[in-house]
Amino acid sequence: MDLTAGAAWLNQVFAEFDQSITLAVHELHKACGSWMAPVMEFISLLGKGGIFLILLSLVLILIRRTRRYGTAMLLGLAIGALFVNLWLKVVIARPRPYADPEGIFYPLWQLLGSHTESDFSFPSGHTNAAFASMVPVFVLGNKRWSWLALVFAVLMGISRIYLVVHFPSDVLGGVITGTIAGLLGVLIAKALPKAWYSWSLKKSARPKGAHE
Repeated sequence: MDLTAGAAWLNQVFAEFDQSITLAVHELHKACGSWMAPVMEFISLLGKGGIFLILLSLVLILIRRTRRYGTAMLLGLAIGALFVNLWLKVVIARPRPYADPEGIFYPLWQLLGSHTESDFSFPSGHTNAAFASMVPVFVLGNKRWSWLALVFAVLMGISRIYLVVHFPSDVLGGVITGTIAGLLGVLIAKALPKAWYSWSLKKSARPKGAHE
């Protein structure tokens, strides 16, 4: 299999890291049994195509008191998708862990359901989207609860390793790109005019005595 220079470098430099982390995450399957797989599949599904995260950000935008969160989330998702899905994945063109039937990842992938993806592996688009949307919630939200957003993002990355559809280094790449995209989303959201955060879907009350 011919590899790009970027994919070959990743495979060489992160070979031990990818193998050791994947085997460590696989211990979850051994320790928890069959119930863990559906949980990880559900978490992973929430990141597919970024659809759930986009819809969530749009809902938050419609609500005035959460509009800043939703705006920063949507901006982060857009920036992350443009950089990762439309450029970086294509340039690096790293095959998925299960692409090599002779590799150590292949039997683990078969054991966990043989889930397939249509694009390249580096970086993880799911993880990128999760961090691009959840970092703004953490930064802008009340720290007493906003840390839960990062928990969700981390679980998204773990789910991708657990299902063996990404190398751990792919997930690490998604964490980095997603965090940068999310922080840029926050900066742009803070720079938007106040008018954007003040509009409301509610109709103004009709004055008393006004004619129908």
